[in-house]
Amino acid sequence: MKKWLIGAGIVLSYIFIVGFFFTNQMMYMKKKTDKEIIDRETKDGHYDEKEYDSYNKIEVSIPSKFGYDIKGMLIAPHKTYSYVIICHGVTMNRYNSIKYMKLFLNRGMNVLIYDHRRHGESGGKTTSFGHYEKFDLQSVVHWLKDRVGDELHLGIHGESMGAVTTLLYGGLVEDGADYYIADCPFSDLQEQLLYRLKSDFKLPGYLVMPIARRFLKLRDGYSIQDVSPIAVIDRIQHPVLFIHSKDDDYIPSAMTQQLFDKKPGFKKIYFAEKGAHAMSYTENREEYERIIDEFFEELKKHKHTANI
Repeated sequence: MKKWLIGAGIVLSYIFIVGFFFTNQMMYMKKKTDKEIIDRETKDGHYDEKEYDSYNKIEVSIPSKFGYDIKGMLIAPHKTYSYVIICHGVTMNRYNSIKYMKLFLNRGMNVLIYDHRRHGESGGKTTSFGHYEKFDLQSVVHWLKDRVGDELHLGIHGESMGAVTTLLYGGLVEDGADYYIADCPFSDLQEQLLYRLKSDFKLPGYLVMPIARRFLKLRDGYSIQDVSPIAVIDRIQHPVLFIHSKDDDYIPSAMTQQLFDKKPGFKKIYFAEKGAHAMSYTENREEYERIIDEFFEELKKHKHTANI
């Protein structure tokens, strides 16, 4: 009897340690500070304080359906109805979006950058890798549509978790943008976690995932299976440009290929020759911008053909 109790205690201890450790890693992933992000973006040539301060910026606070405020910034120097919303990756904040902001501003578009829940100045207690974030993105889209009006021509650019959020928004919530740019998304959260478990912890998934799934559902109210762009990508009818670095060792580029293959209708894909995760633009700027310009030109032709 005593041995049985000891054995049961060991098993229960393992379950609780594994369950809390791995869900904590997901829900409360350590975020980068403003200084860390700004220092990196400055070193990479993306951020200049004087230039950033010179922009006419409108502070934005948008209510989330989950009871907190989504903080962001609207930069709208152009007399146009063409806008782009930019979604940053996990651990980052809106400062990481400035490089993409400038890319679209230079092409005559206005831009809204914002902090995901639990990042930057936005509220929210946990990170959900796109599950709750997709509804916050919907709130941001609706706020912008109310401000600009029915003539709004909207694009959404997402990087990493921001790309997943973008695709989940388009496939599960509403296909509410005119086009999407998804830079280095994962195709399925469970597959991504299994990949990271093997890479980071050298652990087989069967020792962790059944426990982590149940603990995540209990602690944060959603299932890992709910975060699966590959399951909903075929519901997105509007055009998508997929981008990924070939050398990405954090999220395999094969995941973007899977998403591209399953996406119906107008789509385009670009694999950057250089760059680690989320570094496609930094390491391949001219090519990245060329692909963006090609995508916009093809969008115009596609829209013209669709109207005939």
